[in-house]
Amino acid sequence: MKKLPRIVFYGTPDFAVASLKRLVSGGFAVVAVVTAPDKPAGRGLKEKASQVKEFALLHGIPVLQPVNMKDPAFLDQLSMFKPDLQIVIAFRMMPKQIWSLPPLGTFNLHASLLPQYRGAAPINRAIINGERETGVTTFFLNEQIDAGKILLSETVPIHPDESAGELHDRLMEIGSEVVIRTIEAIVSGMIIETSQETMAGTAVSLKTAPKIFREDCLINWNQEVAVIHNFIRGLSPHPGAFMLLNMPEGISQVLKILKAQAEPSAEEVVPGNFFTDGKTFLKVGCKNGFIQIKELQLSGRKAMNSVDFLRGFHRIFSETRAK
Repeated sequence: MKKLPRIVFYGTPDFAVASLKRLVSGGFAVVAVVTAPDKPAGRGLKEKASQVKEFALLHGIPVLQPVNMKDPAFLDQLSMFKPDLQIVIAFRMMPKQIWSLPPLGTFNLHASLLPQYRGAAPINRAIINGERETGVTTFFLNEQIDAGKILLSETVPIHPDESAGELHDRLMEIGSEVVIRTIEAIVSGMIIETSQETMAGTAVSLKTAPKIFREDCLINWNQEVAVIHNFIRGLSPHPGAFMLLNMPEGISQVLKILKAQAEPSAEEVVPGNFFTDGKTFLKVGCKNGFIQIKELQLSGRKAMNSVDFLRGFHRIFSETRAK
C-alpha cells in the first residue's frame, strides 16, 4: 500500500468504535475525530460523551463536536487537518462542502447490502422482515441518503433466533474489516465503484430501513407467530418490543419482551391471552400459536427471565391479558 492517508473519522455510537479501534491498532493516520456533542444522560442528567469521543481522547486524537455542520468555524478547523480521506459510520447527514473536501473522497459503512435497506435502522428492519441474510457495505457519499457508489460489501447470514443486538455486534466487527479493505483498495487505486442505480434496476423490490419510534414497537398479537417472533428479536434489546399489561389495580404498564421462542400450534388460541403454570413458563397466544417469553422487562424494573418474573407476578395473569 502507498503512503497512509490522513484520515478524519466521523461517528458516534459503539458500532463506529470497532472500526476506529482497528484503524488505530493498524497504524493508520487518524488525524481527527468528529462526533456528536455531549448529551445529558442518566438520572442526574450529567453531560455524557459519545463512545467514539471517549476512545479518541484515550488515544490522544483531536475531537471536534460541531452543533452545526455548516458552521464556518468548524469548517475552518476541519480544513486545518488537511484530510486525504474521510470515513463516516453511524453519523448524521453532512453537507457537500464536507464530504467533497478530501482528494480521496468520503466513504460510509452501512449495515446492510445496499441498495437494500437504506435508512437509519437496517439491522432492525432486516430481522423484523424475516431476512435470512444481510451484510455491510462501504460506499462513497453523495447528495442522497445511502445512495452513493458502492465500493465493497460482505454478506452475512442471519441466524434463526438472532436478536438485533447480537447481529449488530457481528456486523460491527465484520464492518471494521471491510473498512480497512476499502481504505487499502482506494489508496492502491484498485477500488471498483458500482452504481446503486444499476443494481436497483435488477432488484425485485427495494426495502427501506426508516427510523424506529416508540409507537412502532407495540406488539400486534393478531399476527402470525413467526411474524411476532421476528418483530420481538428485531427490536431486542433496543428499543424493545412491548405490550401493555393491564394490572389488577386498573393501570397499564409497559412490558418489554426481550427474548422469546416461537411455538406454532394447530390449537385455536385467542390472540393476546396469557398462558402460564405460574412457575416455569409464560406465553401469549397469537394467530397460529404461542410466543413463549424467555426474558422480559417491566417498566421501571430490571430485565429478568420469565421464571424469576413469575415468582413475583404470577398472581396477575389469571385476570390479565396483553393488549
